[in-house]
Amino acid sequence: MTNIPRAGVIGNPIAHSLSPKLHGYWLNRYGLEGSYTALKVTEDALEKTLRELPSQGFIGANVTIPHKVNVMQFADQITDRATLIGAANTLIFKDDGRIFADNTDGYGFMANLRQGAPDWDPKAGPAAIFGAGGAARAIIVALADAGVPEIIISNRTRPKAEALRDDFGARISVIDWVQADKMLEEANTVINTTSLGMVGAQDFKVPLDKMRKDAVVTDIVYNPLKTPFLIAAEKLGCTTVDGLGMLLHQGVPGFERWFGQRPEVDEATRQAVLS
Repeated sequence: MTNIPRAGVIGNPIAHSLSPKLHGYWLNRYGLEGSYTALKVTEDALEKTLRELPSQGFIGANVTIPHKVNVMQFADQITDRATLIGAANTLIFKDDGRIFADNTDGYGFMANLRQGAPDWDPKAGPAAIFGAGGAARAIIVALADAGVPEIIISNRTRPKAEALRDDFGARISVIDWVQADKMLEEANTVINTTSLGMVGAQDFKVPLDKMRKDAVVTDIVYNPLKTPFLIAAEKLGCTTVDGLGMLLHQGVPGFERWFGQRPEVDEATRQAVLS
């Protein structure tokens, strides 16, 4: 009897995760044997869980809040990009029990942006980023790799944004949250990486009227799919890209490594996850 490969997503809370729906859809679509489950894991139980999963038939896992940083200390091998970002969201369990850690958030962000705005030119001007958390770190690395000349960050707590400048160097500049709208005047790409505008979170209140009409604007929040931030950008005539695609695309490399099939992110995938 062959062992059916298992994968899952580790987080706390985890009930809201769309990853089981996504990976379940792909397994079904490609007729693959395998399973993918949501695993609620507390911080205290993280190491124990990671050590036990391979013996339970798990070949890998996605990692979400609040474990993306902590999981790094238990990995035996870490990709350069995960090291640079300082967080991992994709784990592969080797046959000998070793844990391989990667970060596919930046890949997912970039693939979503290029799919949603095919004419986007990273070199055409600066990028403005709202927020300075883990997602912002992954996005900064991806934007720099794509050739964005300057990245301007504004965060509600300035020291957190300054820490990113210290880590990523001269291409980064920081602007106070109370003046955040000023960074929009030059920006070719505008990104919200905060939870502002998400269902149940505070509203996004930075005025957006200084945004260039030719800017490409994206929000990593996907609940609601059309955030007030994106609606405001749309009214100004900007090209907008919703956040759901980042979630879908970041799942591709892990799925391929675990189940041996590179899945496609298309309209059918989106609809399956939203249904």
